Amino acid sequence: MAAKAKEADVEEDEKPEGEGEQPASNSKLFKFIPRFKLPSLKWMIIGGAGLLVLIGGGGGAYYFLKGSGHKEPQVTAKPATFVDLPDVLVNLSNSGGDRTQYLKVKIVLELPDSSLVPQIQPLMPRVMDAFQTYLRELRPTDLDGSAGLYRLKEELMRRVNAAVAPNHITAVLFKEIVVQ
Repeated sequence: MAAKAKEADVEEDEKPEGEGEQPASNSKLFKFIPRFKLPSLKWMIIGGAGLLVLIGGGGGAYYFLKGSGHKEPQVTAKPATFVDLPDVLVNLSNSGGDRTQYLKVKIVLELPDSSLVPQIQPLMPRVMDAFQTYLRELRPTDLDGSAGLYRLKEELMRRVNAAVAPNHITAVLFKEIVVQ
């Protein structure tokens, strides 16, 4: 028996320090706690860079969506100015038929600013002449459908802007169009 006790003492002495039996309460506790291995430096740098991108993106989104705190000044649109033109009555060019057709148009010019009215009024005879010469060349088929009226409006606007240059108008508006 003494020999067995002596062998047990030798076996305990041969075990390196710290490998001895731990108390039962500690061994049960460490069984359930997971052991984590620290990631390598490469993965820590990649994770940190990803975190910075995420934070920077959130800050940028906040800045652009929320604004920087100052408000832009409110821009108020000036009311447009309208100038009525005299009624225009022209006969359309004859397209081979025996019946003469007439075109009656009431036109309004839209100006961007009311200060242009005195500058454009002296040029009205030139504008009316441009309208008369263009409208007399039209055939009834040129006015068919909304596309025909749109082309007419664009051509009249081009001619008015050429007549009142260097000033310009915003739009040509039709009050009435009658083809008879």
